[in-house]
Amino acid sequence: MIAPVRAGTTVAAVTFHLADLFERVARAVPAREAVVWGEQRLTYAELDRRADRVAAALAEAEVHPGDMVAVGLRNRPEHLEVLLGALKAGAVPVNLNHRYRRAELEHLLADSGASLVVHEPEMAALVADATAVLPTLRRAIAVGPPYEAWLAATGGGPPQVARSGDDLYVLYTGGTTGRPKGVVWRHEDVFFAAMGGGIRGGEPIARPDDIVGSLAEVPHRALAASPLTHGTAQWFAFLTLFAGGTVVLSPDPTLEPVKLLDLVESESVSYVGLVGDAIAVPIADALAAHPDRWELDTLTLLLSGGAPLSAPTRRRLLELLPWVVVVDSYGTSETGGQASAVHAAGMAEPAGRPVFEPRVETAVLGPDLRPVEPGRGIVGRVARRGHIPLGYHRDPAATAATFPVVDGVRWALTGDQATVDERGRIVLLGRGASTINSGGEKIHPEEVEAALREHPSVYDAVVVGVPDERWGERVTAVVSTRFGPEVGAHDLADELAEHCRSRLADFKAPRSVVIVDAVPRLDSGKSDRSRARELAVRAAGVGR
Repeated sequence: MIAPVRAGTTVAAVTFHLADLFERVARAVPAREAVVWGEQRLTYAELDRRADRVAAALAEAEVHPGDMVAVGLRNRPEHLEVLLGALKAGAVPVNLNHRYRRAELEHLLADSGASLVVHEPEMAALVADATAVLPTLRRAIAVGPPYEAWLAATGGGPPQVARSGDDLYVLYTGGTTGRPKGVVWRHEDVFFAAMGGGIRGGEPIARPDDIVGSLAEVPHRALAASPLTHGTAQWFAFLTLFAGGTVVLSPDPTLEPVKLLDLVESESVSYVGLVGDAIAVPIADALAAHPDRWELDTLTLLLSGGAPLSAPTRRRLLELLPWVVVVDSYGTSETGGQASAVHAAGMAEPAGRPVFEPRVETAVLGPDLRPVEPGRGIVGRVARRGHIPLGYHRDPAATAATFPVVDGVRWALTGDQATVDERGRIVLLGRGASTINSGGEKIHPEEVEAALREHPSVYDAVVVGVPDERWGERVTAVVSTRFGPEVGAHDLADELAEHCRSRLADFKAPRSVVIVDAVPRLDSGKSDRSRARELAVRAAGVGR
């Protein structure tokens, strides 16, 4: 069982609990489709009943309010059932990546203290090994027949537990800058910060009952194209359910862009949620390769979160789907949604670095941890106040560093550096931890990556620094090309460097290029800079 990082909270008269909010929607639109997964379809009433059975099964398994329940599942209806069922039981669902190997899996289960895990069948051996060494992990349920038998054996309804907006929700980070950390949110805070707050073209709802009045009369159908084990897709799914829409999930275990677009067409999908170029580029390639294959007139919105879209990819998508609006959403596991950039065919877009319109709670804090003035060019860290997490699970030092109190205001600091332009927009520079120091010059890899992706030969790129005796670090590009790895790095290096120099200062241009089959990325779609740096260091033949 875990405790909030800050104590002294009390149950408010008006409380926003995620399970309560879902149940209100389910009662209001019981016959609407809630989830589609291949041939399987669940209405809101059916999803609510199955989540009730999960809650009852958890209680009978002696999972108590506040206990952690690990969810190691692919995108499937059971994933949402267990999330909702755990919330109904007062437990805390924990996202467990089904692709983890033994050390990764055991770390997350040990750190969270999960008492029960629902997992994919192929994880059974790893989970059994973890159960043998982790005293807190008492039960493991494989999805499929064992899961259905577990639900069928329940003897009653869901447990009657006290609910509060102070109840906890935990999302483990993707491990971009180290081992995953559990971000501890209150239900009320994550609902408003990350799940839309019941907004439908207006202000967030003021009372829980108002969520029914905010439901769309014509429900949208939203395809979550990235894994539900990550915040981007999980929050996208909750946002859809709280709006009375339909969550469409692909039954294919891997990203197949042609099948994904087939699904968009066959299910009349209106919104697609994706993660940056990792998903958008294959979709754009498929659209270009098969221009007459699909009727996609129901598709109105492409929403990218977790990683920004590159300008060339945005332009391609709008050329191929000129009636669609493309929205880049900025936020982190520690902040929820903070800012966005809306793009449509014919709109002028800023050149260079990603630019976002911030929400009122968002600011860029300078070195003194105070908001920077617009147009001054001061580099700071993107931050958020208001509805923010309590902190990190079992990590008070990281909590103190990431969630400081300044002048009586508690902030959540991201690792992203930015400036604020004269119009008050956030100009994103990149992640501070990945900044390259070459000869005293600070280089943001994301800026160089954006320039590289403008080159017609580049399919994908990650930029890292490798040790250099003269410069300290040397800018190195790990690149996959549109022509495959047979293209020589020496043939392309000079061309890419000159291409970057035409857009950036000389010192930012890559001094080395490593050609790979596929640029390494995390399961979330974000760049795997650690793996890319290993490849670059090995190619350079230098020490780590």
